Amino acid sequence: MSDTSVPGTNGVKKIVIRVLSSDQKGSLETTEVFVESGNSNASEHASESVTTLETNGADKFSDEDVSIALKAANVNAVPGLIDEIKALNKTFDRDDQEARLKLMAKAKSLWQSLETPRETMLRHCWAEPSLHCALTAGTSKDLWTYLVKLDGPFKVADVAKAKNMEPALLENFTKSMAFTFINSGYPCISGACINALGKFHEWADLNSWKDPTDIANSPLQLGYKTQKTFFEHLHASPHYGQMFHLHMGGYRQGRPSWMDADFFPVREKLLDGFEQSDDAALLLDIGGSFGHDIGEFNRKFPNAPGRLILQDLPVVIDQITRLDAKNERTPYDFFFLRTACARAYYMHSVLHDWSDETCLKILTTVMGAMKPGYSKLLINENVIPSTGAQWEATALDVMMLTLLASRERTEENWQSLLGKAGLKITKIWTVANGVESLIESELA
Repeated sequence: MSDTSVPGTNGVKKIVIRVLSSDQKGSLETTEVFVESGNSNASEHASESVTTLETNGADKFSDEDVSIALKAANVNAVPGLIDEIKALNKTFDRDDQEARLKLMAKAKSLWQSLETPRETMLRHCWAEPSLHCALTAGTSKDLWTYLVKLDGPFKVADVAKAKNMEPALLENFTKSMAFTFINSGYPCISGACINALGKFHEWADLNSWKDPTDIANSPLQLGYKTQKTFFEHLHASPHYGQMFHLHMGGYRQGRPSWMDADFFPVREKLLDGFEQSDDAALLLDIGGSFGHDIGEFNRKFPNAPGRLILQDLPVVIDQITRLDAKNERTPYDFFFLRTACARAYYMHSVLHDWSDETCLKILTTVMGAMKPGYSKLLINENVIPSTGAQWEATALDVMMLTLLASRERTEENWQSLLGKAGLKITKIWTVANGVESLIESELA
């Protein structure tokens, strides 16, 4: 959701609220609601607008039109706002509270005008709750006051020892806190997650500030008073389970795709050298949810040879209603079932859900089907740099830690994990404006 103020009539300001929703293809639809600020009948107007636009919204924006999610909320206002900020700056007095507030308001308007609806939702759903979690945990541990007393840079290991914390846990929170462009504000996220974030500091106290590694013993169980793991918790409520898989479609919106020509050379790496036969599989999407990625691959490479196979749990496969028939749907549990031989095995945001120990079990199952010198494992995940990490990745890191006792991984982490499994990384592919990378690997 994004909001933009536009001039109305008779001095009344109209607020345009764009509400985005996702369908099972991960496509976004938008509805605009006009609320007249300062009008006593504003709520009535809003109600009327919602009724009208919810009915007609699908006609205005088709399933395939996601452009509204990726465009600045009010780009036309940007030049004027910049001019106003320049004018206020000429007379700005740092001791003048009123001048400061005026300048801050204009700066906020500029930010909101440039921010896309997708970025607005990610800020509310990831960045702010994760920052809230880190702040609360650090305050509970008296971490921030301790850091203030240090003179200059510090070593994570030294602070962790002083505060009786595991270094890996402290490193996660300091990375999140080091990002300076996360807005403060009230945290807002779906009812399936926020309780866990709010209870992290209590869980950490109960567990002596150890790094979470057990999906059955994480802040989620404390926050929701349940013995269920995250995915069991989601699927216990069909509504939450379905919304999670729709979220995975929206998660991809606006991000560079590994299938793009400037990201990963699909033809050279996958199509060339493909061993053609009647039942040969080209791409096998493991844990692929509603088929967002494999469906995109089919659209971008409609003439590619071989089978395209989507694999996920039966409860997920049974919910799919819109996916091209060329994409085979196979119920599959990656902990127990051996999969088919394929040119490429693909996992998108799968391994970040699990600890290293569990990931090794998943990888071992997949590797049992891989053909040496032929099969590739493509892992589409965040690869967090040691400095300058992107805020979406660091915020998600805290979410993973809290909900699943897992983490986003650095390149060193990935090298170590895949090496232990018996795989070797041939290359990590990324683009300049990307958050996620594609880790290309094969049997060692």
